[in-house]
Amino acid sequence: MNRSFAESTARERLHDLLDAGSFEEILGPGARVVSPHLALLGVPSAFDDGVVVGRATLNSQPVLVAAQEGAFMGGGVGEVHGAKLVGLFQRALIEKPAAVLLLAESGGVRLHEANAGLIAVSEVMRALLDVRAQGIAVVMLIGGENGCFGGMGLIARCADVVVMSDIGRLSMSGPEVIESSHGVEEFDARDRALVWRTTGGKHRYLMGDCDVLVDDDVAAFRSAAIAALPGAHALTLEGLEREHALLSARITDFGHCRDSADIWQAMGVQDPMAVAELDAQGVRDLQTACAKELA
Repeated sequence: MNRSFAESTARERLHDLLDAGSFEEILGPGARVVSPHLALLGVPSAFDDGVVVGRATLNSQPVLVAAQEGAFMGGGVGEVHGAKLVGLFQRALIEKPAAVLLLAESGGVRLHEANAGLIAVSEVMRALLDVRAQGIAVVMLIGGENGCFGGMGLIARCADVVVMSDIGRLSMSGPEVIESSHGVEEFDARDRALVWRTTGGKHRYLMGDCDVLVDDDVAAFRSAAIAALPGAHALTLEGLEREHALLSARITDFGHCRDSADIWQAMGVQDPMAVAELDAQGVRDLQTACAKELA
């Protein structure tokens, strides 16, 4: 029986994703490691501060894992939340797992802890890159209802492998932030079809911003995560320069486009508005066809 990744809690995702009975939580709710800031503001706390971390096995390979709980403050990153992620990556330098898996669901920095959250995001990025520098793969799984935005969007793009569902979302700035900064004429956050076309997994996959596109099914995420276990990529200057070249080419090729549908058409998609109706396999087939045409 399939289980929706988007509709599952952080703990349900871990239960179904990892080898049965293998998960060992670190700093679980019993430790009561809570945010020192929320109580001062009269805001309810969570005993795990909205992120579950621990060790487990995946296909019998040792992994360290973290899963953000979107139901608690939208998965927002605060001081303790970020410190748990940093600690997990630091533990990876000692334990040398096959990979670190991060099930990301977050609107970004927790506004109640703005400065502490911003610092936490920078520390997580540094810790993640330290892990990658040691040849340990970092795999991001994105498919929660809150998407992966703000600082977590930046962290996601620092990973070796990004796996998204066809209904997942990934972006540096959320729709409301873009609208507030540049006006509704630039981006209408109430236009849900526009939001999903622009930030959704289908567009991110077609643009090369995510490596694997799957259906909204925890089992599909598990299969993709297993396939990504040997997926560590060396951090090199040449690799960074290639990324910059790809971004420059993207601006040249698509800078005139006003909508993701315009981009898809420029990529050779004959009926761009039909992309929204495709399942993950359909989008994967479409990407292959577009790559052949552009080549």
